[in-house]
Amino acid sequence: MGWGNIYKRRVKVFTLAILIYIDYKVLQHREKWTKNSKRADLWDKAHERNAKRVLKLIVQLEGLWVKLGQYLSTRADVLPPAYIRLLKQLQDSLPPRPLKEVCQTITMELGKSMADLFLNFDNTPLATASIAQVHRATLADGQEVVVKVQHEGIKEIILEDLKNAKSIVDWIAWAEPQYDFNPMIDEWCKEAPKELDFNHEAENTRKVSRNLGCKSNGDDKHINRVDVLIPEVITSTEKVLILEYMDGVRLNDSESLQELGVDKQKLVEEITRAYAHQIYVDGFFNGDPHPGNFLVSKAPPHRPILLDFGLTKKLSFPMKQALAKMFLASAEGDHVALLSSFAEMGLKLRLDLPEQVMEISSVFFRNSTPANEAYQTMKSFAERRTKNLKVLQEKMKLNEREVKRFNPVDAFPGDIIIFSRVINLLRGLSSTMDVRIVYVDIMRPFAESVLQCNVNRGPAFNANWIHDTPVLSDVEDKLRKLLIELGNTDKVLGIQVCAYKDGEVIIDTAAGMLGRYDPRPVVPDSLFPVFSVSKGITAGMVHWLVDKGKLKLEDIVANIWPEFGSNGKDKIRVHHVLNHTSGLHNALASLTRENPLLMTDWDACLNFITEMVPETEPGHEQLYHYLSFVVVVSNILLFHNDRNGVESRLATLTSDLDDIKKLSDVSGRPGLPSSFQLQDLSQMASTLPALFNTLHARRAIIPAANAHCSARALARYYAALVDQGAIPPPHSSSTHPPLGSHPHIPEFPSQKPTRKRKGSKHAHNTDSSNSTNSSREDSGNTYTGIPADDSNCNGTISVAIDGYGNDRKTVKLFSNSKIHDAFMGVGEYENLTLPGGQFGLGFKRSYSEDGNLVGFGHSGMGGSTGYCDINHRFAIAVTLNKMNFGGVTAKVIQLVCSELNIPLPADFYRFKERVNDNESNVVGPLIN
Repeated sequence: MGWGNIYKRRVKVFTLAILIYIDYKVLQHREKWTKNSKRADLWDKAHERNAKRVLKLIVQLEGLWVKLGQYLSTRADVLPPAYIRLLKQLQDSLPPRPLKEVCQTITMELGKSMADLFLNFDNTPLATASIAQVHRATLADGQEVVVKVQHEGIKEIILEDLKNAKSIVDWIAWAEPQYDFNPMIDEWCKEAPKELDFNHEAENTRKVSRNLGCKSNGDDKHINRVDVLIPEVITSTEKVLILEYMDGVRLNDSESLQELGVDKQKLVEEITRAYAHQIYVDGFFNGDPHPGNFLVSKAPPHRPILLDFGLTKKLSFPMKQALAKMFLASAEGDHVALLSSFAEMGLKLRLDLPEQVMEISSVFFRNSTPANEAYQTMKSFAERRTKNLKVLQEKMKLNEREVKRFNPVDAFPGDIIIFSRVINLLRGLSSTMDVRIVYVDIMRPFAESVLQCNVNRGPAFNANWIHDTPVLSDVEDKLRKLLIELGNTDKVLGIQVCAYKDGEVIIDTAAGMLGRYDPRPVVPDSLFPVFSVSKGITAGMVHWLVDKGKLKLEDIVANIWPEFGSNGKDKIRVHHVLNHTSGLHNALASLTRENPLLMTDWDACLNFITEMVPETEPGHEQLYHYLSFVVVVSNILLFHNDRNGVESRLATLTSDLDDIKKLSDVSGRPGLPSSFQLQDLSQMASTLPALFNTLHARRAIIPAANAHCSARALARYYAALVDQGAIPPPHSSSTHPPLGSHPHIPEFPSQKPTRKRKGSKHAHNTDSSNSTNSSREDSGNTYTGIPADDSNCNGTISVAIDGYGNDRKTVKLFSNSKIHDAFMGVGEYENLTLPGGQFGLGFKRSYSEDGNLVGFGHSGMGGSTGYCDINHRFAIAVTLNKMNFGGVTAKVIQLVCSELNIPLPADFYRFKERVNDNESNVVGPLIN
């Protein structure tokens, strides 16, 4: 190409780009003055006019622009019909190059004459594309083949077109900054030249054929096997590629497909499965799946034939995992896993808008739609974009002009450009074929296989399944062997166990993975959602306030939280709530049943509780307050937390489906409210993981039900409680990070003006017994922080525990020598609890098999547990992310107690070993 031709080519491209841009801009303004009935016709004519312009120039210029036209011709899901109808001509029907030029290239490349090479060579090409054209031929040995011959001079044209495309993209980014396609064109500039070497394509063809098992003759019965055909490579040079001939029809030949009786839905699904296999299983995929690169075999069962592997992409294993996690996180609505996948693949955003990111990701993997729904699809996209721009504008405090020029993407990894192109081409292909593809269903097994190879196959296939920390005792060594057994039987996904004996750490084990779709290993400072385990933590905080004289167990809740006193709740005291005897055991049940997300709305829960009427008189019946305890105790504490940003250490929940199925064989348990029986447990166990994996739930303020704990922190907390508040020192092992290395110092909110509730009949009790509440305002919405210089205080429990070091004197959280009696509601505190009840004051009482009261603790839905034995100065915590009904936790605690000769809490005797694995080991779900 001379400089004159280069200049003319460039001028033509830029002239057309500007012409089309101005045409549509003028039309946008003209539309405002046009009747509604004529607007559609106005746009249709513009699309037809500009599509003809684009097609004419592409045919004239050829080269890279044909590739662009082929791509656009497949986007029937988003482009107007005029573009699709005209540009699909580019898929295989470009004007052919002269036969003399073709024969000359073959002779020069293969070093033999046409007569020596072929018995027969068809002069008319089967297809002509942007880089080459294909002829049918018969080799000298009689084999039927196709010969792909590169156009003369196409290399220089392609390289020049890439420069022009780059310039146009730069201009678009300047004119419309929100449409910055530079990362895409940069990746294309890197990958496109590889298509010009047919030796490269030949090796790619062989590799994809091997990966997909195309020569296995159907012997492979693996669930993820795909049923496609790929031609065998005969020989290749840089500009000539000879492949076996496969008799088939084009995807766009609707009449032939109909005559053959081809099931188009099944056909496109199999093509989609083939690409899912290439991307997620092989990490090596064809980046150009436009309709011209497929045939359908004429012989039954009419399998797809995959062609043209010039443009391929190889993914590293970490990138393959990240793409799989992105897909599955989008399918599951898991915001944390989605943002984690972005970080792993190097996709950086300039702002924190997880809901909008999830929406965009879901749109990317959305079901395909037929071409006749393209208008509605585009309209929906426009509405969503407008909505997201408003959110962006509010978040960034931008004006309308600024928000349109704002690009939220800071770094876009090149590896996902071709991946994105393939997904869009596949969607366009299905639209062109007029079928609807559910990508989540088809691609999920392949994406899951990437992560399951490390996650769900357990310790037998993962030498690092147990985190590499020192074994601190013989019992820990035996525990790890038990965990390996549980992991190999798929009962454990991720787990932590930490235990103290006589003030020393004897177990500190972490094993497994952070989530079903999160292959990162569980480490000692990973965090787990522990549900009602946090009731024991908030109960400890209430007792701490009592110990410091800031609160009394006999205080009436309405004197602390005035709005609470309505509808007959004015007699409920703090100890009633802690003892689960307030009569509010079914409170919030209907709210969460109607809409589980409301459980994460703190204000809605507060308002709902204030309207509730107790079902029983305070102190008359003990039934587990599974939700009302959460709200009332938390508001007594006026707990405030800050969960801005994604907690990268937080595990993702899943359910043990086997345990859920076994619940149907289990009878109801006493002590549970009517709204919380086994049918509810089964439903909750199925739905809670999905709800609490969402970023909305993770960031929600549900203090007594939504704590994120490590077993280390939980065990250290109970070790402090078992020693009447004496905080144990961090152990001196070489474990990193060290125990207690994540201090959190809460910031108390500033005090708000007092708000008096309208129409309240409940005046404040000014009796001296309630004078300790003077720092609590009537509104119930503020909390005055305890002064830092108070000689009797050391901040909150979490601050005191985390702040303790070996260089300090022993710190005790409680001055009350009878604090254990207070926790368990015995001795002088017995009159504050219901006789014979399961609960003390905020903690679950633990009895030995012979009926002796030995300790206290609290478990949560799914099996996470914190527990301590007073007489043996023993504390243990178990956290896990595969929710079960206590069987795993029971086996862990049974082993540890047996080895230490400590009485096993009677709760865990409910979990009996069964000889037959098919029998249920869920004798009574561990939920409190």
